Amino acid sequence: MKRWRWLLLGVLAVVVTLGAWRMLGARRAVQVAQAPAAAQRVEPFVELAATDVVRAEPRELQRGLPVSGSLKAVNSAFVKARMPGELQGLTLREGDPVRAGQVVARVDAVDPQARLRQAEQQADAARTQIEIAERQWNSNKALVDQGFISKSALDTSWNNVTAAQATHRAALAAVDVARKAVEDTVLRAPISGVVAQRLAQPGERVAVDGRVIEIVDLDRLELEATLSAADSVDVRVGQEAALQVEGHVRTIAARVARINPSAQAGSRSVLAYLTLAETTGLRQGLFAQGTLALGRTSALAVPLDAVRTDKPAPYVQVVEGNKVSHRGVETGARGEASKEVWVAVTGVQAGAVVIRGHVGALQEGTIVKFTQAAPSPQLSPAGGRGGKSPGTGPSL
Repeated sequence: MKRWRWLLLGVLAVVVTLGAWRMLGARRAVQVAQAPAAAQRVEPFVELAATDVVRAEPRELQRGLPVSGSLKAVNSAFVKARMPGELQGLTLREGDPVRAGQVVARVDAVDPQARLRQAEQQADAARTQIEIAERQWNSNKALVDQGFISKSALDTSWNNVTAAQATHRAALAAVDVARKAVEDTVLRAPISGVVAQRLAQPGERVAVDGRVIEIVDLDRLELEATLSAADSVDVRVGQEAALQVEGHVRTIAARVARINPSAQAGSRSVLAYLTLAETTGLRQGLFAQGTLALGRTSALAVPLDAVRTDKPAPYVQVVEGNKVSHRGVETGARGEASKEVWVAVTGVQAGAVVIRGHVGALQEGTIVKFTQAAPSPQLSPAGGRGGKSPGTGPSL
C-alpha cells in the first residue's frame, strides 16, 4: 500500500515538473518573438530634410573681425569764454546749425573797453613826451654847435628821446593787449556744425575757459572700435567694414582711417577709428556694430551654428551609417561664405554630413531617416532644394 502511494506521488511530481517546464518554454518563445518588435518600438529615430544637413567641404572664407562702438564726430569743439564776465546774446540751442566764424554770444565788455581807452590815452601821452624830448634835443644840438653847452648835455637829451620812444612803444603794446581783450568778449564758432550742448545761460557769469556751447560736425562721423591686442595685429589702415547702426535698417560702409599706436592702460586694448562713408540721418553717440573684413582664407569649414558647445569641448553632430555621431572639433578662422558665417574646423573628414544647429542636440546612436534621398556630394552647401516626400518617422 505504501509502495503504491510513493509511486503515485512520484508520477504527479514528474507531471507537474513537465508542465512547468513547458509553460516556461512557451513564455520564453513568446518573449523572443516579441523582442524585435519591442526593440523596434523603443529605438529612437529622427526624421531630417536635406536642408537640415550640410557637407563639410573646403571653402574660401571671407575672414571678418566683429567690431562695435559709439559714433563720434571727427570734428567737434567747445566754445569757451576767454574773458570773465556776464554772458550776453546767447540765443543758440541744441540742434541749431552754426557756421565757422559766426558770433555765438558776447561777454560784458564794459571793463575791457575802459582799459582800451586808458591804454590809448597813455599811448597819446607817451607820443607827446617824444615830441617834447625831440624839441629839447634839437635845441641842445643848436647850443652845442654854438658852444654854449657841452656835448654830454646833448647826449642826455638824446637819451631822453630814446626813453620816450620806448615808453611810447610799450604804450602801443598795451593798446594791442587791451584791444585783444575787447575782441575776446565776442565768442565765435570755430567750426561749422550743429549745437550739441548748451552749457551756459544768458546773464550767467562765466569764468575764463568756461564752456558755453559744444559744436559737432555731423558731415564726418567715425566709429571708435576697441580691439584686443591679438585682434589688432591683423587690422590695417584702409580695410573695409560693414556696419549696422541702431535705428537704421540699412548697412553702412566704413573704412579704417587710423589706428592708435598706443594700447590703453589697464585693458591693453587698441583703439581703431573707422570713417563712415555715409552720415545722412546719423547722430553722434549712436551704437554701431559690424564686421571688419581682414582677407580671405581657404579651409575645411562648417556653418558656425553647427558647432555645439553644450559639452566641455566643441563638437559637431554628423550622420554616419544612418545614425547620429558626435565628433569633437577644433575651430579656426571664421568668415562669410554664401551669406552665412562659417568656421574652419579640424576633426571631421571632408564630405562628412553635418547636422545644422537649428535641429538641436541629438543623442548619439539616434537613427536618422531622411524625408528625401540622403545627401549626396552634389548637394549645395545650404542642404539642397529640400523637396519633401512623406516619411514614416516623426517630423522635426
